[in-house]
Amino acid sequence: MVAEPGGPEDQKPQSDEARSAFVPPAGVEPPAPAADDDHPTSEFAVPTGLATESQGAGAGSASGSASGSGPGSASGSDTIGSAFAPPSTYRAHQSPPAFTPAHGSPMIRLTKEAPWQDRMRTMLRMPVAERPAPELVQKSDETGPAVPRVLDLTLRIGELLLAGGEGAEDVEAAMFAVTRSYGLDRSEPTVTFTLLSISYQPSLVDDPVTASRTVRRRGTDYTRLAAVFRLIDDITTGDVEVSLEDAYRRLAEIRRNRHPYSGWVLTLAGGGLAGAASVLVGGGALVFVVAAIGAMLGDRLAWLCAGRGLPEFYQFVVAAMPPAAMGVALTLTHWSDLRPSAVITGGLFALLPGRALVAGVQDGLTGFYITAAARLLEVMYLFIGIVVGVLLVLYMGLQLGAQLNPGTRFFVPDRPVVQILASMALCFAFAILLQQDRSTVLAVTLNGAVAWVVFGAMARTGDISPVLATATAAGLVGLFGQLFSRYRHTSSLPFITAAIGPLLPGSATYFGLLAVAQGNVNAGLVSLSTAVATALAIAIGVNLGSEISRLFMRVPGEVGGANRRAAKRTRGF
Repeated sequence: MVAEPGGPEDQKPQSDEARSAFVPPAGVEPPAPAADDDHPTSEFAVPTGLATESQGAGAGSASGSASGSGPGSASGSDTIGSAFAPPSTYRAHQSPPAFTPAHGSPMIRLTKEAPWQDRMRTMLRMPVAERPAPELVQKSDETGPAVPRVLDLTLRIGELLLAGGEGAEDVEAAMFAVTRSYGLDRSEPTVTFTLLSISYQPSLVDDPVTASRTVRRRGTDYTRLAAVFRLIDDITTGDVEVSLEDAYRRLAEIRRNRHPYSGWVLTLAGGGLAGAASVLVGGGALVFVVAAIGAMLGDRLAWLCAGRGLPEFYQFVVAAMPPAAMGVALTLTHWSDLRPSAVITGGLFALLPGRALVAGVQDGLTGFYITAAARLLEVMYLFIGIVVGVLLVLYMGLQLGAQLNPGTRFFVPDRPVVQILASMALCFAFAILLQQDRSTVLAVTLNGAVAWVVFGAMARTGDISPVLATATAAGLVGLFGQLFSRYRHTSSLPFITAAIGPLLPGSATYFGLLAVAQGNVNAGLVSLSTAVATALAIAIGVNLGSEISRLFMRVPGEVGGANRRAAKRTRGF
C-alpha cells in the first residue's frame, strides 16, 4: 500500500475497513458494464471473476456497482475479502494502542522547587526520547538564542567546574542546565578529564553545531567554585533574569577575583595541617612545631619548583622530603621520645591527594570510566612522587645510622579530647588550603570532628576493622555534606573534602614506606595495601553517603522514587 502525502492523519484509513483498489474515488461514477467483450472497460471496473465485499460508509455507491459484474460474483462465505479488511471479530474500542510504552517506566515530574542539580542529573540519566520538554527560563528575542555564544558560555562554565575538582556527572549536569535555560533543549554535553564538548542539533533535519574546550590548568579554589554555582542557580531560576551578556560579565568577574587567602597564608595552613595530624597520631606540642616547620619548608620548595615550570610529580617529590628529613634528624639527635614517626606522618597528611582520589572514584561509580581512569592515574603518579621523596630521605637516614622503629605504630596514646581538637584543627587548616569561603569553614570543621568521633568509637572502642570504620565515617561526611550543600544551594565539595582529612591513611603509608626502606618488602606491601584500601573506603563511603541523601530526600511535586529509578543503568551486559 502506498502512503498518501501529508501528515499522520492523512496516512490513516478513514474507517475501520480499507478501500478496495478497484473502487473509484468519491464523486466519480463508474461506467455501466459493457454489453459485449469488444467494448473497452473502465480502469475502475472489477475484472471478470473477482468480486469485492461491501464497503463501509462513504463508498456505498461504488460498492453497489461492483457487486454484480459477471458470473464470479458471490456473497456470504464465498466472498473473497480485501487483504486489508480486519477480522470479523475486530472491535475498534478494544484494539491495542498504536504505541505501547515500556512497562515499569516511571513518569518523571520535574518541578522548579527541586535543585537544578537533581533535575539535570535526572534528565541526563534518562533516555533522550523520555526527557521532558524544556521550559525556556531566560527570555530571548524573536530570533532565538545565539547558539554559538550559548555553547561558548556553557563550555567556559564547565571548564571552571572541572578545573575546580567537580565530578564529571555534576559538570555535565551544569552544562545541560545552562543550555536548556537558554532554550537549547537538544544538546548533549560530554566531559572527559581534559576535554569538554557539547553538541546542539536545531532539528532532525539540520546539521548539529559542536564546540569543545580543553582544560589545561587546574586549581583549587572553592570560593570560585561556589560563585560559579550561584551563577548557574540564577541562570536556571526564572525569578532572576540573566542575559547572555550578564552571564559573560559575571563569569569574567569570577575569573578575575583574587584568591581569598595569599600564598603565605596557605603555607601556614599547610604547616598547621601537618602539626595537627602529628598530634592526631600521638605527638605532643614540640612534635606539632617540628612537623609544621617541615611541612612549610616542603610547601615553599614546591612553590619554587612550580615557578620554574617543573611538573607536579617533581613538586610532590620535593615537598615530601623536608618532613621526612625532620623525622630522621630527630632520630639522629636521639630525640626518639619525640616520636619521629609522628612528624613524618603529619607531613604525609598534608600531601596525600584525597580530593583527587574522591573525585576519581566518584566518576567511576557514576559511569564515567574514562575520566575516572585518568583521575586515578593522576593520583597514582602523585602518590609515587610522595613515595620517591620519602624513600630517598629514609634511605639516606638508614645509611647515616638512624634507628627508625616501625613498632611505634602500635603505641598511639588514647587521648579522645586532644584528638578531637586536633581533628578539628586539621579540618580548619585543610579548608584554608582549599580556598574555601569563610562562611563554610565552621561547617566543614564540625563535619570532620563528627567523622573522627565515629571512627574512634568504632575502630578503637568497638574494635571494628579500621577500613570499615573509615568507610562509615566517610559515609556520614558525604551525607552531611549533601545536606549542607542543599541548604546553601552550592557544591558539596567545600563541605566534604576538608572533612575527610583526619581519615586519610598517613600512618599506613609511612610505615609501609619505612618497611620497604628497611628491606622488608612484604610487610611494606601489606601496609601500603592497607593504605590503598583505606583510601578507597573513604572515596566509596563519601559517594555512598551522597547517594543515600539523594535517595531519601523528597522533591516537591515528584512521584516518589522516580528520581532514583531514572538513574538505573545496565548490569554490564
